[in-house]
Amino acid sequence: MMKSKVDNASVIKIAMALHQQGSLSLAKEIYEKIPPSDPLYAESLHLIGVILFQSQKHQEAISFILKSLDLNSNNSQALNNLGNVYTSINELNLGINAYERALQINPNFAEAVFNKANLLRRLNNSSEALIYFNKAIKLRPNYFEAHLNKGNLLRDLKQINDAIQAYECALSSSPESPYAHYNLGLAMNMAGDHEKAIEQFNLAIQVKSDFVDAYSEISITHLNNLKYEKALVSINKAIDIDPNTVQLRINKGLILICLNRYHDAIEEYENITSLKPDMPEAWLNRANVLYELKRHEEAMASFERALQLKPGIDHALGDLVHTQMNICDWNDLEQRCLTLEQRLRAGDKASAPFPVLGLFDNPQLQKLSAQLYAKDKLSAVSPLGPIPPRRSGGKIRVAYFSMDFREHPVSLLMADLIECHDRNAFEIYGFSFGPNTNDAMRKRLEKAFDKFLDVKDASDLDIARLAREHAIDIAVDLGGHTKGSRPQIFAHRSAPVQINYLGYPGTMGTEHLDYFIADSITVEPQDYDHFSEKIIFLPHSFQANPSQRPSRSHHGSRAEFGLPQDCFVFCCFNNTYKITPDVFESWARILNQVQNSVLWLSQNHPSATANLLKAFESRQIAASRIVFASRLPDMADHLARYQSVDLFLDTFPYGAHTTASDALWMGLPVLTRCGQSFASRVASSLLHAVGLPELVTHSPEAYESLAIELALNPQKLTELKAKLDANRLTSPLFNTPLFTKHIESAYQTVHQRHLAGLEPEHIHAID
Repeated sequence: MMKSKVDNASVIKIAMALHQQGSLSLAKEIYEKIPPSDPLYAESLHLIGVILFQSQKHQEAISFILKSLDLNSNNSQALNNLGNVYTSINELNLGINAYERALQINPNFAEAVFNKANLLRRLNNSSEALIYFNKAIKLRPNYFEAHLNKGNLLRDLKQINDAIQAYECALSSSPESPYAHYNLGLAMNMAGDHEKAIEQFNLAIQVKSDFVDAYSEISITHLNNLKYEKALVSINKAIDIDPNTVQLRINKGLILICLNRYHDAIEEYENITSLKPDMPEAWLNRANVLYELKRHEEAMASFERALQLKPGIDHALGDLVHTQMNICDWNDLEQRCLTLEQRLRAGDKASAPFPVLGLFDNPQLQKLSAQLYAKDKLSAVSPLGPIPPRRSGGKIRVAYFSMDFREHPVSLLMADLIECHDRNAFEIYGFSFGPNTNDAMRKRLEKAFDKFLDVKDASDLDIARLAREHAIDIAVDLGGHTKGSRPQIFAHRSAPVQINYLGYPGTMGTEHLDYFIADSITVEPQDYDHFSEKIIFLPHSFQANPSQRPSRSHHGSRAEFGLPQDCFVFCCFNNTYKITPDVFESWARILNQVQNSVLWLSQNHPSATANLLKAFESRQIAASRIVFASRLPDMADHLARYQSVDLFLDTFPYGAHTTASDALWMGLPVLTRCGQSFASRVASSLLHAVGLPELVTHSPEAYESLAIELALNPQKLTELKAKLDANRLTSPLFNTPLFTKHIESAYQTVHQRHLAGLEPEHIHAID
């Protein structure tokens, strides 16, 4: 008998050696030779169960390990392996129970402690999981996997400094581990130390040359820091290793978009949709590129395909509707808008904020869309930390942030203000993250600012740090939720006071912006809840305006612009996405009542032109009565066209902003409809400031009636134009020094409130 026991023990050892070498079938055959009468039989059943687990035969594995435990219930290793099998088939409570039984037998069983910690993490019991990771490390100080997984847990909890320390301990235990380097790189990125993150990813690649995820993360890091060429190099390396992972190709497409290589991006997305036609994200990105290329019908088809595959895909419905609005394609518009509103109210990220402005005269819905968007884009962005106390006295440092310091409506409105600022009281900075166009406006602004910083190649975090280094007191975001804006700069808290102004006519929906600049027409007290910011009320109008605009001596004749000489000319040079079906119906009724009239519109897209002409013809309005104005590169030439117009017809709910002030400056009356939202009230604000409140209406009926009356009553229109001519150079609207005084009063008030330790509050600038 003694000899038999020794032989079976030797057999077990041989089988275990084969098992460790990966010869699972042969090891299993040997384990099966141990007879039930042998004391080693229970262990052989356990080891057969382990082999079955490794062979993905989970239920058989459980059966054998349980039989083993029936014979020897004190086998902590068998209980630990039983827990592993249960965990692998998501029987998590049974897994926890097995690990706990193992630890009752052997409280110092480090592997079981570690496995329980992992399972607790999966059960979202983070605090207890952390206790068990620490216990495993205490039992086995060089326990690499415990340090690594502890770091992953801490990273999930955003305890980044502790996570970094855990990964460094893991590397002390296993300096050559590519996964420790990789995860440390992820944590470094979260800490904002992107250079060290890339260093760690490269160390991971040195150990594991085909580490696709490391190449991908290097690319993403470069992408997030606007180093697009470097991002492209790294993503290409990842794709060379793993050409069939579609997500890598999607990321490459995004990089190509950032490089403005739209045709290359389209080619990439064509490849993706061929490889994986059921991937909604690929169709969505393809649609966005097609939109940038102004291939709007194709873009719409791609948006629709993305929504078919994934009806709840982020922002696609809003982008689809905005695209069709750009070309005045109103098919299914009413139902899509209804669905869009329902989804937003349900908390879905159905649209970016900007499209909502042109679709709904509903400030509550506009705020909701902004909040959902901001939460998605900014929730992971952390402030840099407390801003050092500012000095009282001395000049107030105001910084304007924009991607549009070039020939652009925002700069057209802002340039005079920047030049007029009182340099005895203020120091004015410009942070430009847009392209250097080197045009006349760019050159003018570079001279106008006390300090002009071109930060287009800097990350959001670095820009926020730079603003702090310059001790900026007030940061003014001129972009908001518009294309190319960088709201993350303000989420990092670039200055003690941060203001949302001018570029985006609505709330940012986030706590990072303290104030929103408005006036008593655009925002009323009952509207406060529709803004996440507190309101700065300026006297007269919120909109900065130049005291002069470029002009030309020869204004041109109607014939030069393709207009009939002896008819009444209505115009609207707003973007076509602002033309809603309701606005169109009003225009059609006006034209039908004023027979000897034409409507002059901007020519934005051939499809928009075709769709509008078709729609007007369906209302018995001849195509010859609709004239389209092409874009003119010279602002003076564009403004001169207003001299040939009798009345400007505004859109709704997103009305004229810069186009309205252009028209008023040129002496052209603007007829507007005032609604509930800020975007619908801008022209109303301008008209009040220029002394023409009688051109503000509050319903479609009143809008149409007044348009018809003015067209059919030349004397009344002549009186309005005379009043506008008299007011234009004397009213507050185009008085830049007066406006500058008002906005500087507001800046001084909010700055003093901050120095006094007071929270932002609604304020009225001194007139």
